[in-house]
Amino acid sequence: MKVLIVGAGIAGPTLAYWLRRSGHEPVLLEAAPELRQGGYLVDFWGAGFEVADRMGIADRVQDAGYRMREVREVDGDGRRILSLDPVALIGRNGARYVSVGRSDLSRIIVEALPDDVERVFGDTVEELHDEGDHVAVRLARGGDRRFDLVVGADGLHSAVRRLAFGPESGFERSLGVAVAVFDVVGYRPRDELVAVMHTQVGAQALRLSLDDDVSMFVFTFRFDGRIPLDDVEAQKSLLRDRLSGLGWEVPSILAALPRARTFYLDSASQIRMPSWSTGRVGLVGDAAAAPSLLAGQGTALAMIEAYVLAAELHAAAGDHVAAFSAYHDRLRDFLHAKQRGATRLGGAFAPRTRRGLWMRTTVMRLMTVPAVSDIAIGRSLYDRIELPDFRP
Repeated sequence: MKVLIVGAGIAGPTLAYWLRRSGHEPVLLEAAPELRQGGYLVDFWGAGFEVADRMGIADRVQDAGYRMREVREVDGDGRRILSLDPVALIGRNGARYVSVGRSDLSRIIVEALPDDVERVFGDTVEELHDEGDHVAVRLARGGDRRFDLVVGADGLHSAVRRLAFGPESGFERSLGVAVAVFDVVGYRPRDELVAVMHTQVGAQALRLSLDDDVSMFVFTFRFDGRIPLDDVEAQKSLLRDRLSGLGWEVPSILAALPRARTFYLDSASQIRMPSWSTGRVGLVGDAAAAPSLLAGQGTALAMIEAYVLAAELHAAAGDHVAAFSAYHDRLRDFLHAKQRGATRLGGAFAPRTRRGLWMRTTVMRLMTVPAVSDIAIGRSLYDRIELPDFRP
């Protein structure tokens, strides 16, 4: 089958890899003119590593990632409140875990694709028409094309989902928190392989030191309004207005904003849908079931979803109706559980009250107790899902 995959982030290239392995003809379409650079660090763990193993890229993911030696909470004057050793916590349970740049992970997956996989950059889908035996697609620049299937892997604000299923407002569930990420070269101070954070009621600031003298900053803050997605300067103004009084290094970090190499701001939202397919059009990754950035698992989950969808298409011998149904049945409860867990995390990143802030700090201190951390880490890092044995 000829399958159009819209989105060259994580889910899209992973799906293209496995579809090509099973004899299909995937076409990877990306709106950006080239693979995206920069972006935020993502935590990679669980069954996502098993998919990476089966693709032969797990070692490359490990090599491209960072192993933070400390998670440090500080007060408004920069004094250490508590400290955790993530390597010791996770390693005691035998789990593989790495923090990796989202763009680095995407590049590793794309580089694993066979050379004969068609890749189209700088183009978008304008129209989709399911004609029963094929999908007629109109591209903004590439004109009209026909495909057996179309799969939207184009993220939280999926164009494929909007065209095939309806407006985003029918599926998006905001968690009342916004997330901003940007990086700057040459910022001081630096703390190598240390995640330094400062949390107050309603907001949190996080500083990470990356390679090549790059510092990455992640802000989470309570926000129920509308994000101006098409106006970066308005987004930066929103960030300054909301966080100028946060304390710690935040004034200095915001002063470095004009030097930012990359910038991202969006709401922490989930996508909840009764079905991830309609006719010959399907969804995967955040387009189908975004758990929100607060979950910290979107990339690994995207790879799991893409792998399972390809496996079900292979098992169904190309019967897309049976494959889409099996894909949904296998992953529905698993992904819904991840989403439910994420809805409880807002208080960790942006506590609503002083009591909530105190409880968050107390729980983090308890994580230094082995029995407590074993329970918490075990629940987070061990995905309760059995991947299909898919070896085309």
